[in-house]
Amino acid sequence: GKLATDLPAGPWRIEGKLADPTLCYLGFLLGQYRFERFKMAAREAVSLLAPEGADTPRAQLIASAICAGRDLINRPANDLTTEALAFAAHELAGRFRANIREIVGPDLLTANFPLVHAVGAAAAHPPRLVDLTWGDPKAMKVTLVGKGVVFDTGGLNLKPDSSMLLMKKDMGGAATALAAAEMIMGLNLPVRLRVLLPIVENAVSGPAFRPGDIFRSRAGITVEIGNTDAEGRLILCDALSYADEEKPDLLIDFATLTGAARVALGPDLPPYYTEDEHLAQRIEAAGRAAHDPVWRLPLWKPYRSMLDSKVAGINNVSSGGFAGSITAALFLKDFVKNSKSYAHFDMYGWTPSARPGRPEGGEPQVARLVVELVEGLKKDRTTKS
Repeated sequence: GKLATDLPAGPWRIEGKLADPTLCYLGFLLGQYRFERFKMAAREAVSLLAPEGADTPRAQLIASAICAGRDLINRPANDLTTEALAFAAHELAGRFRANIREIVGPDLLTANFPLVHAVGAAAAHPPRLVDLTWGDPKAMKVTLVGKGVVFDTGGLNLKPDSSMLLMKKDMGGAATALAAAEMIMGLNLPVRLRVLLPIVENAVSGPAFRPGDIFRSRAGITVEIGNTDAEGRLILCDALSYADEEKPDLLIDFATLTGAARVALGPDLPPYYTEDEHLAQRIEAAGRAAHDPVWRLPLWKPYRSMLDSKVAGINNVSSGGFAGSITAALFLKDFVKNSKSYAHFDMYGWTPSARPGRPEGGEPQVARLVVELVEGLKKDRTTKS
């Protein structure tokens, strides 16, 4: 990864045998990334001949998907509106002949997505839900749900300016879901893939939802709004309920959800949550194989009482300042009842300072892990059958 920026211009090749030539080549390709949508960087071309034994098409596909995800996260909110993020999903669906539909604005209420609508109602660009499906309907059902908040002011619980600076990246979960989907479809994995993206901007205007408001979610659970800056879990709970109705074999959500996760594990190590021990083992193995690290945190049930509400079924934030990432995961878990396996990833979606293969800026963390995971789970099912 470091060679992509350190080598002099020109074509290069690596001499000698490599333990993992595909990973080596992928690292170089990922290290070449630059965000040049608004400013072209002056640089001389450095190229690397694919090492002997490398799966070149796989490395190129993964690099392309990750870099597309980086581009989405790096785009500012005046450019990546709710419509623009949805368009990226439509473009991907068109490339792979996937089915896609979109529910926009007031139609969200008619279709019973009240919390997606509530969070996005104050913005100039309307909220929406994108639903993409691909693959054999009879195959293992894999559903990916990505938080798509194109910008988060915090709503009426307005963020301070320092906390608002990077909020263009609050749609990193959606970018991760799209990156993973591009790899799964590009590799033609034998699964039935579904991608659900609740897409909103959390803005401030007359229709903005307020602290103390109560909404009935898609699942029928009433939710008291303790803080409008905890909006991600609100749009996710409607999308997760919708995904769960289909009883998928594997349901995963990705979200730039809590600062508490960063305090606990920093920017490079997203926590994940699952009650499925086999799935946890597979996630750990996939993270090691893809060099896409994560760390398991507990769905500690005694903390669920911290989300109790005196006037509704649940509050969207916990009482007190403890265990913020865990209580957010517990909130989401209340809306998943039927899926055979479920995992939640609380990601940062950003590389604060450049490292080999990971330039500073947007990063669709765990997308590569998910592809390794799906391949591993599919092998498990094939072996058992």
